[in-house]
Amino acid sequence: MDFDALLQHFFGTTELDDLAPAAIEAGAERVRIAFGTETEPGRRFALWTLLHALGDAPDPATVFKDSALRRAAQDYARAAARIDREDL
Repeated sequence: MDFDALLQHFFGTTELDDLAPAAIEAGAERVRIAFGTETEPGRRFALWTLLHALGDAPDPATVFKDSALRRAAQDYARAAARIDREDL
């Protein structure tokens, strides 16, 4: 899944900085619903990464039964945290 396509689909824009907090929350709710109902593992992982970028991702240990996906999500979260620390 293309990240910009996800943003456009759930938020109506690729520029989240331009949105009001209420619009971001409404889009995040749509992503949470899609994540909760998605059954295809790759799409589900993509939705999880979007939730992570929004600061709203559930714990990988509780939402990914497949150990490879769980490990990938944990690795992604660690890498994102390193990038955030480097940007400070």
